[in-house]
Amino acid sequence: MAQHNSIGKKGEQIACEYLITRGFTIRETNWRMGRLEIDIVAHKPDDPTLHIVEVKTRSNDAPFDPMDAITPTKIRNLVRAANSYIEYYQLKMSVQYDVMIMVGKYPDFNIHFIPDAFQPPLRVIR
Repeated sequence: MAQHNSIGKKGEQIACEYLITRGFTIRETNWRMGRLEIDIVAHKPDDPTLHIVEVKTRSNDAPFDPMDAITPTKIRNLVRAANSYIEYYQLKMSVQYDVMIMVGKYPDFNIHFIPDAFQPPLRVIR
């Protein structure tokens, strides 16, 4: 496994632990539908909100801001993946898109949790 994949998996592992300690239940990790992927699908008991969590992990010497990786294309793909997930499991839940930025070296990441980081883009139908 390439080093960047290894640090990413470790970041996702720590992100799951972080969410669990804050009352979330992890429904899925690395859920795939075709070429679409969701890093973490989570929810809190007694809350009808499904959390789609994108995890961005970088070492301290990363040359750019991890939020720069949350591009319009990434957002569109996450929304498509979330819609597929909801349809596949026939869920009746609202969706919130969260971002977790993990910076540092495993296991001592600095964690930045950004709840409700973005809204799905609106599309005008003509």
